[in-house]
Amino acid sequence: MEKDVPDQLSVLGHPQRLAVFRLLMRRYPDRVPAGELAATLGIKASTMSTYLSALTRERLVEQQRSGTSLLYAIDMSAVQRLFGYLFSDCCRGRPDVCLPFSTGTPAMPDRKYNVLFICVGNSARSIFAESILREYAGDRFNAFSAGTRPGTQLNPFAVQVLKDKGHDISVLRSKDLTEFSGPDAPHFDFVFTVCDQAANEECPAWEGQPVTGHWGMPDPVKAEGRDAQKALAFQHAYGALKRRIELFTALHPDSLSRAAIQQAVDDIGRAKPEVTA
Repeated sequence: MEKDVPDQLSVLGHPQRLAVFRLLMRRYPDRVPAGELAATLGIKASTMSTYLSALTRERLVEQQRSGTSLLYAIDMSAVQRLFGYLFSDCCRGRPDVCLPFSTGTPAMPDRKYNVLFICVGNSARSIFAESILREYAGDRFNAFSAGTRPGTQLNPFAVQVLKDKGHDISVLRSKDLTEFSGPDAPHFDFVFTVCDQAANEECPAWEGQPVTGHWGMPDPVKAEGRDAQKALAFQHAYGALKRRIELFTALHPDSLSRAAIQQAVDDIGRAKPEVTA
């Protein structure tokens, strides 16, 4: 392991390669297409291929083919070994003083949890998730939503779906993510991104290190065709989020370790839920 460290650190010493690595760390355990990485970071496809080859060669990133696409993810075992080596002598054998992250072993306390759903526009998917969680488990969770670049109003198709499902839309509005990052903001126990674009962006360093998850799905706002076809896309998005939230609310955070909760949240995000309206 020791002989690999200089080469790994050398690869990460390049600003753009480091940016690719950090983006994949944010998206872990997702496998992300090379094209999405290039588009997000504004790097030419050929240059991105060179960067990913270097990261893969040093076993910091692993590659998987899916059809005609190449998908990339952090090789977490290798990264953990690297971090372990770097911090093994921290503070004379006291890594708990140096490491800025939790060990993830304690169970979460039994109380009402605060949950934040994030997308870019905060006009449809995150609004759906907020409404569904409030409706189905409002006694156990406080639901919030926000956008990294919110619009001024909710999407009318999304509003109609929520009305048809009997949700109270009077409490809903588009909100900027900065509204939840100040000193008076709620302390969040869970933070979920529900679109790839938001997941690729750098979000605030949430106080208290909440459990985070990525539940990305297609944007119904981009649906084309007649109004009936567009409305169906919103119905599908609502149904997929409802199923994921049903799985999430079946968890009992007070009786699980943070590591177990994080694993369950990741599994929910990776699954292809059967859509129910």
